[in-house]
Amino acid sequence: MAETVTPAVADTPQPASTRRERRGWYLYDWANSAFQTTVITVFLGPFLTTVTELAAGCTLGADSCDGYVHPLGIRVAAGSYYPYLISLSVFLTVFVLPVVGAVADRSTHKKRLLAAAAFTGAGATVAFAFVTGERYLLGGALFLVANISFGAAVVVYNSFLPQLAGPDERDAVSSRGWAIGYLGGGLLLALNLVAVTMLSEEGNPQRTLDLARWSIVSAGVWWAAFTLLPLRWLREHPTAEAQHGGGNVLTDGFRQLGRTLREVKAYPLTLFFLLAFLVYNDGIQTVITLASQYGTEELRLPQSTLIVTILLVQFLAFGGALALGALARRIGAWKTVLLSLVLWTGVIIAAFRLPAEAPVPFMILGGAIGLVLGGSQALSRSLFSQLIPAGREGEYYGFYEISDKGTSWLGPLAFGLVFQLTASYRVGLVSLLIFFVVGFALLAAVPMRRAILAAGNTPPRVL
Repeated sequence: MAETVTPAVADTPQPASTRRERRGWYLYDWANSAFQTTVITVFLGPFLTTVTELAAGCTLGADSCDGYVHPLGIRVAAGSYYPYLISLSVFLTVFVLPVVGAVADRSTHKKRLLAAAAFTGAGATVAFAFVTGERYLLGGALFLVANISFGAAVVVYNSFLPQLAGPDERDAVSSRGWAIGYLGGGLLLALNLVAVTMLSEEGNPQRTLDLARWSIVSAGVWWAAFTLLPLRWLREHPTAEAQHGGGNVLTDGFRQLGRTLREVKAYPLTLFFLLAFLVYNDGIQTVITLASQYGTEELRLPQSTLIVTILLVQFLAFGGALALGALARRIGAWKTVLLSLVLWTGVIIAAFRLPAEAPVPFMILGGAIGLVLGGSQALSRSLFSQLIPAGREGEYYGFYEISDKGTSWLGPLAFGLVFQLTASYRVGLVSLLIFFVVGFALLAAVPMRRAILAAGNTPPRVL
């Protein structure tokens, strides 16, 4: 049973971290958030879809395209190419990230792993400079490399958290990381949107496409450049097992992953928390993913309103992460996340009641999403860090990152099925309530103090 973890493991002191080291850790969130906001959230989907439509024989700037492409001999509608790439990326990520985490736990050079993943992803993003004309296959391959590398780097990055802060500081450190990430991602996105607005020409879709491509490239440059400081300021904190391993890190990592998969049933409460996170985070990711579609299709809002709202979410998420982090110091992270899920439920209900063609209410709701978004994600990360057995941070964050990115198909599936049955985006949106209600119930059922002790860790004073 998990409760039999020896006191020697539970009482192992955390290596002291410096203020400079923590700043380096925060800055990696600043670096990689540019990929999430500029590339994934705004530019890549429309850009790669347009390139694919050109390859399918459609005219640039046409209102609709019914053409097909044939990657690897498979007939694919041009408009479905990018969603299929996302699904393939999710599928590959399920296999890659736990292995990366296991290797990170066995390595005495974790910073090198972070550098390899980050620079690979950033390099693939910069290489979008060559995705011109009808090169949709090149664009798809680069996206797969960049997105999987992004997830791998986040696994290694997250595994530093338990080594940088003790139980009572971890919520604040995690919240600052998320907050600074939203600020960095929002700043580059704002610069790119200003550039696109100022340099685009009416009636010249090719120029708009080129500006989108260079915006994507800028995110890769930003990601690579700002990764240099974390690599300089972070220190290695190898586990005792890594220091005395002596074998091949990759093969030992695979063996360790196999042992963990066999032994993980000894930590049922950790798995139960992961299930709760899987459910409610899927609702969060779906709201983020479908907000633009809901705004354009159901509320008939112009693109300019959506752009302003996206920026509003980014910058308010900075303050929201810090505010919920401060609240967690008073009432505990577990209760704060539960409160955030109640607020998310209110967001869904308010979105259902939004009037059409009314930009201001939509932007106000976007502001509310920003305030609750960063805190709920940051505190979930720090809570999970309390439930990881010592020395297994990378592996367990590999599973966590799969839940974060790899399961966000459940919400879109529910939304799509309800829309297909009702032809109403509003009813489809309401279907997402189940993720927050069930996620709340599951999280509320986790006995956090007992779960932390079962993992061999010391609970924080306020939980």
